Amino acid sequence: MLVVNCNTDEQVTAGIARTAQAAARTSVVRAVQPTWGPTSAEGYLESYLSAAAVIERVAQERTYDAVVLAGFGEHGREGVRQLASVPVVDITEAAVFTACLLGHRFGVVTTLESTLAGITDTIELIGLAGRSAGVRASGIPVSHAGAVAEGEDPGLEALEREARVLLDAGADVIVLGCAAFGGLDRRLSERLGGVPVVDGVGQAVRMAETLLAAGLSTSKHGPFAPPRAKVWTERTLPLPAKISRPGV
Repeated sequence: MLVVNCNTDEQVTAGIARTAQAAARTSVVRAVQPTWGPTSAEGYLESYLSAAAVIERVAQERTYDAVVLAGFGEHGREGVRQLASVPVVDITEAAVFTACLLGHRFGVVTTLESTLAGITDTIELIGLAGRSAGVRASGIPVSHAGAVAEGEDPGLEALEREARVLLDAGADVIVLGCAAFGGLDRRLSERLGGVPVVDGVGQAVRMAETLLAAGLSTSKHGPFAPPRAKVWTERTLPLPAKISRPGV
């Protein structure tokens, strides 16, 4: 199973790999990351660019039975489904669909405020805006999320604080809105008195295995059919500094 981190942070990729393999029953997980792009996708611009990098990374791989896209609320899943002939499971969809099976309304606790609009858009696009009690930012950047998951950072208190705001707003299930938060689901649930907390990476792996066991894959009779052949212009220049080094 190919699990693709949406950013280029090797430590985040390693953490995702551990979470994914722990959730897998029969699959051998191969976790990869794009060869270019931001070390964290924390807003629209980085999300769109990382989507292109993720699609390219999947195209570079040759052997896999399923793809898990490990970027919460990120763009690109439709493109990967058009590219691949195997099941493609996005952690955002996996998490919120699971949450809907566990309660009436869910709330998402994520990283920074700059990600809120994109995640909200994704939930609306999936068709579950009516089941969402909101999305809250913990203030923990992706670069620090792994340390929280490993118990090396006091950020779990921030996740609990924002989760309680969502519970007060009507949520009865909490979704972890970052792939790097993997492993925090049980610890946060305990702090919330047993409220279900869903980790998207683990659930995406389990869903992918379920689809494989059922012999199901992405439909190619519609928008996810392969694109028609055409002439492409190759990219030869690096990204402009305005994109890769904003503010410089």
